[in-house]
Amino acid sequence: MPDVKVYLDRIAYRGSTAPNSETLRAIHRAHLLAVPFENLDIALGRKIAMDGDAFVRKVVERRRGGFCYELNGAFAALLRALGFQVTLLSARVAGEKGRESPEFDHLCLRVELEESWLADVGFGELFLEPLRLHSNVEQTDPAGIFKIVQRDPRFRLEKAQPDGTWKRQYSFTLQPRRLEDFAGMCHYHQTSPDSHFVKNRICSLATGEGRITLSGMTFIVTKNGVRTETEITSERERCDVLRDRFGIAVT
Repeated sequence: MPDVKVYLDRIAYRGSTAPNSETLRAIHRAHLLAVPFENLDIALGRKIAMDGDAFVRKVVERRRGGFCYELNGAFAALLRALGFQVTLLSARVAGEKGRESPEFDHLCLRVELEESWLADVGFGELFLEPLRLHSNVEQTDPAGIFKIVQRDPRFRLEKAQPDGTWKRQYSFTLQPRRLEDFAGMCHYHQTSPDSHFVKNRICSLATGEGRITLSGMTFIVTKNGVRTETEITSERERCDVLRDRFGIAVT
């Protein structure tokens, strides 16, 4: 079980810790604003095992980020320590032409309060605050408008697009999962030449006005809907950006 005070200090959260919807929304947002989505250990050849305690140590003690298994695994541990009822869910990420990735490609969370919530601090650019697990209800978030569409036995998470269409993000079922269930896909994402995490180094963090992302050697700032890109010219400059903009020291 994580040290709650130390974890909350890591995400600069000072509010209520009562296990209710207001706390869930506030902590979810604080986590996304403080802990980046990143896959830097893969490029460094550091193995990522399905170990919840290791995920918490990485996020809290090493002040790093991670990808979905690590971030949502650590976040689930924090929520449980605060008294929330949390279930791990498997999701299949939407691809081109309606295709979906394999089961266990993504880990998200169901949180039970007076009603059910979908929480996810490990997808990169998505909602800042958790969504109610209500079908076909548009939900407005600082990051956009989302809805969850039920197609038994799966639920589809969709995001509204500027042209009025809806884009599928991923689909999931409510079947409870364990961390070890995701081990095979976690290994794939670290080792397969077809994995986008092997092909590209990524570090991305939500901000109050948008998002900052270091993708390969390109630094991207999205602020109030305006996107600017800056090419990084050296590995030293890249490490400086990671340290200064994301708080990550990589050796």
